[in-house]
Amino acid sequence: MRNWTLIIVFVLFIAAQTGCATVEGINQPTARVDNDAGTQPLPPYSGPKARIAVADFDVKAAKAGGEIGTGLREMLVTALVNSSRFSVVERQVLNALMQEQELGISGAAAGGSGAQRGQIKTADLIVTAAVTEFEPQASGGGGGIGGGGSVGSGVLGGLIGAAMNKSHMAMDIRIIDASTSEVLAATRVQGSASDVAGGFMAGFFGGWGLGGGLSMYANTPMEKAIRVCIIEAVKYISQTIPANYYKY
Repeated sequence: MRNWTLIIVFVLFIAAQTGCATVEGINQPTARVDNDAGTQPLPPYSGPKARIAVADFDVKAAKAGGEIGTGLREMLVTALVNSSRFSVVERQVLNALMQEQELGISGAAAGGSGAQRGQIKTADLIVTAAVTEFEPQASGGGGGIGGGGSVGSGVLGGLIGAAMNKSHMAMDIRIIDASTSEVLAATRVQGSASDVAGGFMAGFFGGWGLGGGLSMYANTPMEKAIRVCIIEAVKYISQTIPANYYKY
């Protein structure tokens, strides 16, 4: 029994030496912006903001529905606000805002309370996005820790071998001047991630949650691809908008 224990320890040690770097590489998500806006995180910011609106996402990918677009839009709005660079005006709840204003002037509301007319802010820029690719599991299959097939068999092979899941998404983004309808900039943002099934997801990207319709992808490589794509979109938007729009 002791000999078998030593053999198992030895095999696991060899697998770790030859495969750990590969596993770490597999686990890291990647993203690419066609008009490269840089790969470094955005630095802290406390200056003037640009006022923008985010339009409903146009979902063109075969494996994504309208709820996917809604969730991605929610995540992009949250990420833009949290960047401290944008004043985001919301148009999806405009009817509710108008109703509150009408209530405020109807005489039914308490004096001095309620929303006032003529106070809704307009956006200088509109961000549009089309989801062109959405692959929750682009490929998969059996493989060893080192990526070269399984090591051993039975229980030991099951411990070392794992299914590989790969996910990918892409969005076409446009930044439009709301006054002139001129497209100021456009790019394609792509995010992809691979993971050993069941591992390495804890704590990835931290706090902010997935938008509505995307919860089914929590703790999967698709979550990584989505988050990286949204982060790269915010970086591109932040670094591409002309400086004269930052005035609030």
